[in-house]
Amino acid sequence: MAFWNRDRLPAGRRPDLDRDERVARWALVGDVAVVATNRGLWLPGRPRLGWHEINKATWSGRELTVVAAEAIQERDGYQVVVDLPAISLLIDSPGDLPDEVRARVTGSVGPTQHYAGPDNGPGLRVAARRVAGRDGLTWTVRYDEGVDPDGPGVRVATDDLVAAARAGVLDKP
Repeated sequence: MAFWNRDRLPAGRRPDLDRDERVARWALVGDVAVVATNRGLWLPGRPRLGWHEINKATWSGRELTVVAAEAIQERDGYQVVVDLPAISLLIDSPGDLPDEVRARVTGSVGPTQHYAGPDNGPGLRVAARRVAGRDGLTWTVRYDEGVDPDGPGVRVATDDLVAAARAGVLDKP
């Protein structure tokens, strides 16, 4: 019976959901709701972050910290992304929200590989992500600190690494 009696998000705290978007879990931060849906995470005062846009989410027992990515460049078949500043929220009664966030972020992560630069120096991470509501994978590249994305040969090498990663995924049964 507990399944049917699960607390519902009060209408006044519900974000502007898409038509096919459903609330999975929620918790209050003060009098504002943090809402996990099938499409992403709604944080107070911000538009929804798609699960594929969250690079890291941690739960300390009281504090949810989320690090999202921002696309800074569109390339042929992938995006170059950078981490945005971390967002931390103290949540006194989180319920199952932290577990839902972890499961959804983890579920969005596809094949990921880090490639070191010359002489094991700074390199890049190629990652495939699943976007809720969309078939297939999207690809991102995050350069390590110290790598110039527009440096000589960097773009060509990146294109080759992404192509190889995509071919490796597509070749698997």
